[in-house]
This record gives sequence, C-alpha cells and structure tokens, in this order.
Amino acid sequence: MGSEHQQWLASMEEKSRRRQEKFMDDIATKLKRPRQLHTPIHAFRGSPDFWNELQWDEEQRIQAFTDNFVSVGAHIARMSNMEEVAGFIGNKAHELSAKYLIRQNEQALTDLGLEEQLPNVEVSVWNSAPDVDWRARAAEADIGVVMADYATAYTGSVTVLSSPEKGRSVSLLPTVLILIIPVERLHTRLGETLNRFDEAGRAQLPAGIHFISGPSRSSDIENDLTIGVHGPGIVYGLIVG
Repeated sequence: MGSEHQQWLASMEEKSRRRQEKFMDDIATKLKRPRQLHTPIHAFRGSPDFWNELQWDEEQRIQAFTDNFVSVGAHIARMSNMEEVAGFIGNKAHELSAKYLIRQNEQALTDLGLEEQLPNVEVSVWNSAPDVDWRARAAEADIGVVMADYATAYTGSVTVLSSPEKGRSVSLLPTVLILIIPVERLHTRLGETLNRFDEAGRAQLPAGIHFISGPSRSSDIENDLTIGVHGPGIVYGLIVG
C-alpha cells in the first residue's frame, strides 16, 4: 500500500472520529449533562439478592403460572397423574376430530399409550424412522405433544430443549400444542432455569432452547393481532402432580 493511500485512509479515519465526537457532544448538550467519557462503575452485576431469594411455594407457583399462561390466550388443566393426561389427550383428539398427532420420542410419552388409545388417529413419534420427512410430518399434524423440560411461574413460560429425540418442529408446526408440565419442573424464577445452562457449560448446550408462552401471536405495524401465524394457534398446558 502506497504512502499516499495510507495518508488518505488516516485522514478519512480522523474525519470520521471528529464526526463521531460531534455527534456524541450534541447528544450530551441536548440532554443537558456532561459527556460520559469513562465506563461507569456498577455497584453489582447480575440479579440483586432480593430477586435471587424470591421463592414461592408449590401452590403459589402453580397459581402464578396459570394466571400468566391464561392471560396470553393459552389453556391450563390440572392433572393428578399421567393416566389423566392420556385421557385428556384422547378426549381432545376426539373433540377436534384430529387425524394426525405427533409426539416427542420420550419414554414418559411412550408410557401414555396414545397409539392404543387413539385407533382412529395416526400417531407419529419424532425421528423414529430414517426415511421420513419429520418436519413435513409435524406440519401436517393436528396435535403436537411435548414434555416440558422446565417451566417458570413468574413469566408463565415453558422451556423445551431440542435433541435428536425432541425436534423443535413438534412444538412449532402442529395446529394444537399440548405441553405436559410435571409440577416438580415448575420453578419460580427464569434464572432457576438459565443457571442450569450456565452450570452445564457451552459444550453441553442443546441445539435449541425454546421458551413457549402461549399460542403464536403476531401483530403488524397497525397492531392488528393474529393468532397462529408462526406457531400453534391453540396451546394447552397440563400441570401434572
């Protein structure tokens, strides 16, 4: 690179820096306060102690989660055990005249025996055969059934991790989503879930971590709300235990 070109680059950089300084000075002037030229000192980092100490008992967690989940258009049902869950799914499939159902490939869902309970419904198990387009299968499903890995009462959100047996499409593409939430996985604060990922380390993180807070809701620039454009339009949360 010739010396003239280097001088030209240096002059352009200097002009850019002067414009940047003027821009920041103008902002400080309009705010009527001096420029902040040094990194501010933070009294603490992370959540304050009072927030980390927040804990609700089981009934408080269930009630808060229910209120938050229902407030965005989702549905909640309390179940004593997985047998009741199987009955609920069977009744809902009949009510919706469902033809296709897809579920994650987990033992707890296998134990529900949906294939036997729903003889008139084609039940697919995610990634259980190598020659199937599983995303297409999930897209045509009327109902998707997913086990929650974690749930947060304060935010009314369910956390679902992806893996070869737990494709994200099962919770994203069917028309109706049924989330099974064991009560022992329902925590007070979101940090109780996020801390687990920090402790596991980057190498142990799953390919996808999905936070579900009710049915898909989309709004255009005029705030016209549409349900179910980018995900299931109907979501049921079944709190078990």
